[in-house]
Amino acid sequence: MKFKNISIVLVFVLLFSGCSFDKSSLLKGNVFEFFFRQEPIKSTPEGLYARGTTEYQNGSYKKAREVFTRLKEEYPLHELAILAELGIADAFYSDKEYGEAEAAYRDFTMLHPTHENVPYAIYQMGMCHFVQIGAIDRDQTETLKAKREFERLIARYPQSKFSLLAEKMVRDCKAKLAEHEFYVGSFYFKQKKYAAALQRFEGIARDYRGVGMDMKIDYYIAETKARLAEQEKEQKAKAEKEQAKAAAAAKKKKAETP
Repeated sequence: MKFKNISIVLVFVLLFSGCSFDKSSLLKGNVFEFFFRQEPIKSTPEGLYARGTTEYQNGSYKKAREVFTRLKEEYPLHELAILAELGIADAFYSDKEYGEAEAAYRDFTMLHPTHENVPYAIYQMGMCHFVQIGAIDRDQTETLKAKREFERLIARYPQSKFSLLAEKMVRDCKAKLAEHEFYVGSFYFKQKKYAAALQRFEGIARDYRGVGMDMKIDYYIAETKARLAEQEKEQKAKAEKEQAKAAAAAKKKKAETP
């Protein structure tokens, strides 16, 4: 009881003295916490990286980015700061913020061109575009960008395990581009614009062999050529008929002229 009274007296002395301190903190907490409170211990690089990884695995991507960013700022020269950059990029990617993710991966490849994880970063840059590919009747700019990144990875790091994955992604991109071209070609074909359709079909045969459409494309090329020839024949016959009709009319007019 005596000890409790001393604590209460001590609180009142502090509250009404002229000393400068945070009274609200004192009133909210324990008086002994006020006197023995210490500054938070600075986290280690390993501790921060572990925290960021845990937040990422738990799906807290924003918190993961905050922790990885803190690691970069507090320990910019530590080897884990480099991995934290990838952690930030991965967190953006998993959070479906693909523009920010691609920029972060690209910065990593530029700042650390000899790092062992550069192939992974380039692969992820391709995936940032691949996951945004729309339907075959839509613009295929994202498909082309994804294909370009995957091909760049294969050319620069042919022995990387990510290049093996990129080869499959290139085939997938080519298949999507071929499907888009076939969609456009089929539209022209149905509209009887056979010259435009043939151009699309022949482009697929030239640029996208081996993606699973070869037999279908060969059929459509042959069929389109046949219909184009028939169309040209009909147009020629129509033109000759009109010329003959015009010549007959001119001849008749000349005969009727006194």
